[in-house]
Amino acid sequence: MIKPSEQTTQQIERAIKKIVQKFPTDEETSILTDVHLRVSQDSGEILAFDDNEQEITRCVVEQWIDCKDENFYDEIADCLRGLLRKNAEIIDNLGLLKPYSLVLEDDDKQHLGELYLADDDTIILGGDLMQNLDQDLDGFLDELLKD
Repeated sequence: MIKPSEQTTQQIERAIKKIVQKFPTDEETSILTDVHLRVSQDSGEILAFDDNEQEITRCVVEQWIDCKDENFYDEIADCLRGLLRKNAEIIDNLGLLKPYSLVLEDDDKQHLGELYLADDDTIILGGDLMQNLDQDLDGFLDELLKD
């Protein structure tokens, strides 16, 4: 289990703040893009890109360099989601057209999952929100049909 160190938390939060600085909120929000966070398991580097592959910022998380954990991406996704949630107030107010997402990719640009979705009325935090939904709905339907 990769528990983020204080330094890791600070490095990621600094990168989040740099992303926010690139997309300041103003009267005329017209940028249509998502933010792609590309993480390298070898270098520990986080690179942030827009939809046009324009680099927004980058940082190295020393704790992640050469991490051999086979659940690396799942664990850093949890870490990133937690920090994005903690900084939701600024993440929800990027100068981007809503809805927009922050998505996780590996260093081969493979989409690994949505970390955060900001919409005007709805904020969806990725992860296990939909897990077991089928079973819950089946159980609910069974209860309804019993009567």
